[in-house]
Amino acid sequence: MIEGFFIEFSLIVLIAVVCAGIMRFLKQPLIIGYILAGILISPYAFNLVSSAAAMSTLAQIGIALLLFMVGLNLNPKHIKDVGKVSLFAGLAQIVFTFLICLFIANLVGFPIIISIYVAIALTFSSTIIVMKLLSDKGDIDSLYGKISVGFLIVQDLVAIAALMVISSMSNNNITFSSFALETVLKGIILFILLFLFGISLLPRIIKFAAKSQEFLLLFSIGWCLALATVFSIFGFSVEIGALLAGVTLSLSPYRFEISAKLRPLRDFFIVLFFILLGSQMVFSSFNIFLIPIILFSVFTLLIKPVIIMILLGLFGYTKRTSFLTGITLAQISEFSFIVIALGVKVGHLPQEILSLVAFVGLITIAGSTYFILYVNKLYKIFSPYLKIFERRSKKIDEHKYHSDKSYDIILFGLNRVGYDLLNSFKKIKKNFLIVDFNPETVLDLAKQGVDCRYGDAGDSELLNDLNLQKVKMVVSTIPNFDTNSLLIQNIRKKNKRAIIIVVSHDIEKAITLYKQGATYVIMPHFLGGTHTSAMIEGFGFNTSKFLKKKIEHTAHLKKRKKIGHDHPKHSY
Repeated sequence: MIEGFFIEFSLIVLIAVVCAGIMRFLKQPLIIGYILAGILISPYAFNLVSSAAAMSTLAQIGIALLLFMVGLNLNPKHIKDVGKVSLFAGLAQIVFTFLICLFIANLVGFPIIISIYVAIALTFSSTIIVMKLLSDKGDIDSLYGKISVGFLIVQDLVAIAALMVISSMSNNNITFSSFALETVLKGIILFILLFLFGISLLPRIIKFAAKSQEFLLLFSIGWCLALATVFSIFGFSVEIGALLAGVTLSLSPYRFEISAKLRPLRDFFIVLFFILLGSQMVFSSFNIFLIPIILFSVFTLLIKPVIIMILLGLFGYTKRTSFLTGITLAQISEFSFIVIALGVKVGHLPQEILSLVAFVGLITIAGSTYFILYVNKLYKIFSPYLKIFERRSKKIDEHKYHSDKSYDIILFGLNRVGYDLLNSFKKIKKNFLIVDFNPETVLDLAKQGVDCRYGDAGDSELLNDLNLQKVKMVVSTIPNFDTNSLLIQNIRKKNKRAIIIVVSHDIEKAITLYKQGATYVIMPHFLGGTHTSAMIEGFGFNTSKFLKKKIEHTAHLKKRKKIGHDHPKHSY
């Protein structure tokens, strides 16, 4: 039996590899390949799932690890930094999306319980996919990137609450009763005990475990599964326990190391969840659900972004920021599948609803991926029609803090690289303008008396508004290739002699930027090695010189840390 499962499991993984490879070639999220692999191993194709119980257990581990790592990145200290727009607009988006989805579900004839579940599922956007694509584009620190991440955090918190409510119900307990009240009380007690343990004993234990990387990994997995088991015993879902296990470690200084070590393990097990999801899809009722699938997919891809654009417009953001944020969140989430799967598990939903949401997931994840990849081109097409989403009298991210005079230098992006450049500009006593997409940065610069304005180098309207004809030097510290390419093209059309300096993390893209007209391309990773080599050549084995440099560098790092210029970290 074990040998048979091994062969079956090997074939399933092989099919997943092939499907994932195809998705990789098509530049689609691999999650779509995993679901397609599940469809191929289902009874509708190769019928390879004979050990469903074993596959289900492995998939459950994948979900536990996924939610554990989501919890690791829900640091309570960072929630306060999400900002008013992410909190209030994020909650409003959830409410309006839920109500409209509920209306559509009722319109197509779904019972109220199914309608509520489907509406909840379509409310959330994919944290993993959005974070991955924003990271690949280098847009996590952009204004729309920050707002998108803020929305995702709010959605994750609401998803936690939804999972808790669902896990406290059973097939015969759909409404709150004395049993549900008892479950809530048990949950409060568990929260209190977990909180006390988390602030007293857990920091000491994790500090001891961190002395060995191997033991730290083992402890993290054990802590995740242990809490998941405890919450399951007390009538909650495994998912809630795993997520809270991650939250309790989110304040730990070792959370990034834990996340990095668990990521490959999580990725493997989560593959099995989506494969199992695909294998459980039911096609016999596909004709019945065809219209709902189309309606829900269109809603998620088109109407959901419009809701977000309206809300951000009301908060005073520009049409570009609103459009980019809306497009970025135009898909359903991993939580959507988990919520529906949990609903099936507790007996609230038929298996066919899981198939419906899976189809919507396939369509929206694939569609939104292309939307995000080509969002700048889409914005150029739709920009003239987006003015209705913008409040002309109050655009909080487009206040201008500069005069219309000509500048010798224009710097796009006052980030870690731009900070040092700003000091150099001040020393050479040239007229310069700072353009940044962070309103707080612009306000701080304005208070210092520095000429600045809010803007995004990828916005052609902004570039047309700047006086680029007479500028002598333009520096972009933004590592996004499309943005820098657009910037170079705009400048070269108006100014052939300007010095253009941009940033890139990719050799081939750096060469392309040179061909397009860049004067110099900064490659931070190589500059670090060059600087260190110069120190070694200059200092030799002179310890005192290195120690002097150490003191200077430490003071510089503390100053940078104080103003928020921490070293960039990988997303989960």
